[in-house]
Amino acid sequence: MSKKIIKGIVVLLCMMIIFFFSTDNSVESTKKSEGVIIEVTNLLGMDSLTKKQQQEIIDMFFVPVRKSAHFFIYFVLGITLISFFREFSFPIWKLLFLSLFLAFLYACTDEVHQLFVPGRSGQFSDVLIDTSGAMFGIGLYYLLFRRKLKEVLDE
Repeated sequence: MSKKIIKGIVVLLCMMIIFFFSTDNSVESTKKSEGVIIEVTNLLGMDSLTKKQQQEIIDMFFVPVRKSAHFFIYFVLGITLISFFREFSFPIWKLLFLSLFLAFLYACTDEVHQLFVPGRSGQFSDVLIDTSGAMFGIGLYYLLFRRKLKEVLDE
């Protein structure tokens, strides 16, 4: 199987993961976020906390955990997109633009999709967080592979 196909499949899988997380209604989504917080507190040896203490920690970290999840999954999407577009030997500026623009468009469609999920809402602030995550992933990829990108694209 060619690299283009494999990398294209990885991009689609990443997009599917984002889509499926977005199909969770507000109750399911909240349970997942709270579950992550509880698991981390347990790993840190705080499994003996009272329910009230656990709820205080959940309340404190709920929004940061959710926004970090947005950032991280789009960070991964950004990396997969630039890696995929690299297979087409586009100029560097086009690799960067296409990767970021597609991530931004997907973030927009993801937030629109959430408007149709019970208890969820589409938020432009999430589009900005998602796009920032993609931008950081694309930037990291570029920094790590810029010499190789220039060599391949200059040939």
